[in-house]
Amino acid sequence: MARTDLPVALAEEIRKRVFEDAGFMKITQVVRRGGSTFRISFRPVVIKGEKRFQGEMIDEGQTKVRNLDLEAAQVGLEEMLSQVGPRELHLMTASGDLHVRITKKGKSLESRSGKMARIVDEQPGHDRVKRQPLTSFDSSALLKAIEIADADGRIKASMRGKYDQVNEFLKAIDSVITEKPEKTLNIVDCGCGRAYLTLAVYFYLTQVRGFDVQVCGIDRKGDVVATARQLAANLDVADRVTFIEGDIATSEPPFEPDLLLSLHACDTATDEALARGIEWKCRYLLCAPCCQHELHKTLKEGGAMQAMLRHGILRERLADLLTDTFRAQILRVLGFRVNVIEFVTAEATARNILIKAEFCVKPGQSGAVSEYLDLRDFWKVTPWFETRMTKLMSKYLSKY
Repeated sequence: MARTDLPVALAEEIRKRVFEDAGFMKITQVVRRGGSTFRISFRPVVIKGEKRFQGEMIDEGQTKVRNLDLEAAQVGLEEMLSQVGPRELHLMTASGDLHVRITKKGKSLESRSGKMARIVDEQPGHDRVKRQPLTSFDSSALLKAIEIADADGRIKASMRGKYDQVNEFLKAIDSVITEKPEKTLNIVDCGCGRAYLTLAVYFYLTQVRGFDVQVCGIDRKGDVVATARQLAANLDVADRVTFIEGDIATSEPPFEPDLLLSLHACDTATDEALARGIEWKCRYLLCAPCCQHELHKTLKEGGAMQAMLRHGILRERLADLLTDTFRAQILRVLGFRVNVIEFVTAEATARNILIKAEFCVKPGQSGAVSEYLDLRDFWKVTPWFETRMTKLMSKYLSKY
């Protein structure tokens, strides 16, 4: 069988250009075996002011990331250079690129770019031109791991809506938390699903905003939670991004949350998330509701609204608007400043309403209470959210 080692001089050149030249940008090796592709790469990054190397491995569609010190990176490069079999290696530096292909017969084929003068980012992965939150840092490993991007880092057409939703949700977080907290920012994501938002929030707030962050995702589906935990491990953040399998109503995060997130928790799960945020004394609540059936079932036909209620689609949309109106008004009664916005385009998702709330005013103000009672009495319904928050709400409603 033909030898497939790199030529000694070429291996030594690569070592020097990676660890001694200031212009090193990235090295990637692709090994094809059978019908699968194994890809490994690493690049320099700056984490908390110190130079590190971020290693990324993609094997059978699964992405794993590790942050390495110099010694670990040197070991990783030696493992890369000692691979056998047909493979391709691509080295990018400020002065030029080197491409090496090892054939099945063990022949080494080299190609080199012309002389270049690239500008090297002194804070790789951080100080980049901000366009969207997920493009304001090197999010390629994250997006590949959560399968929003393909192996080459391109956003999948089928995931464009989810990508836009996450970007806009991150902007909403920016709009409510404008200053860097003096302590760890504790975040809970209720109904986290496959952790697209959970993980994106962690990476964005740590790498772009420079926050110290802990995030806990809660979901009732065991297989979903197992997947989310594996993603956190693969991305080397399992110590800061944790997950709980259980109902929102009974689960307890391992810290006192400051910010509660909920992206498309179905029906009364959004109300439960809001209720838990209030019980946990969260300062900030950001919830994008999903399907809403509870109020739809209790709207009483007859009267001036009969013409609307007889049509199923109009009744459904009316119930959606009323449910979110009741939620916003109850939050106002309970001491939150509330803003309801369209956070993303309808092309990204039809469920594009976001409730933003900050606990910062005195609860039980007469204007908020009277507006709520007028709305409730007109529709002759009791929203599920009020029932869930009976203990607190009765304290304020009983005065009127």
